[in-house]
Amino acid sequence: MVLETQKALLKSDGTRLDDRLPTYVRPAFLKTGAVKVAAGSAYAEFGSTKVIVSVYGPRESKKAQAFSDIGRLNCDVKFTSFATPLRGKAGQDIGDKEFSVLLHKALEGAVDLHSFPKTTVDVFALVLQSDGGDLPAIITCASMALADAGIVMRDIVAAISLSCVGKNLLLDPTYKEETQEDGSVMVAIMTSRREITQVTLTGEWSSTKASEALELCSDACQKLGESVFLVPKVCIEEIGNFAIFQLPRPPLRN
Repeated sequence: MVLETQKALLKSDGTRLDDRLPTYVRPAFLKTGAVKVAAGSAYAEFGSTKVIVSVYGPRESKKAQAFSDIGRLNCDVKFTSFATPLRGKAGQDIGDKEFSVLLHKALEGAVDLHSFPKTTVDVFALVLQSDGGDLPAIITCASMALADAGIVMRDIVAAISLSCVGKNLLLDPTYKEETQEDGSVMVAIMTSRREITQVTLTGEWSSTKASEALELCSDACQKLGESVFLVPKVCIEEIGNFAIFQLPRPPLRN
């Protein structure tokens, strides 16, 4: 018997409400150089989720360790008051702080902190519109902004999330899908090195389902990383200052 939540999220032909199959990701719009006054910046849309990230520095900071040979990466995430009508002030503050910590954890392994000793690089992320997959969108966009700022990085970081609803694994979920999930996975990967920088899991998972979910996210991250690497080249050589991608789709799994 199909659960009510599954009935609400999947149509009779097995597609989702936005016509995607469960293992398909949303179309993405990626742009660098979105904020002219910043050292580097990027703007990203994943479906209806919209994020802009600005990077400043390296610059001197009292918080930087004066006697350390490495720099400091500071990450700050904010949601606009209109990002979603359901975000109250208290919940917003908690979400902002949690996302700031998670963004730092996802990026710190990819940034060469030794390249800007005793100084700080500030990463400011603003979620303009929230419709699911907010954190992976922030991480991917921030990685692009750091590269745009000329910060020395070991690799670009791409991130994707997945929701488990009943027996279904829904890649790159919308907000409505996230609200009905039984569990979730978020994976961030340095795509060229194939090194995971962060994994978060919520809910209860069998070892088989968890393995399948991680593989789906990892495959999608690799495909997304290939598109992200193209953005600077496309921006300069082909269409001015932006690029639009239909992200490659992982194969449908039985």
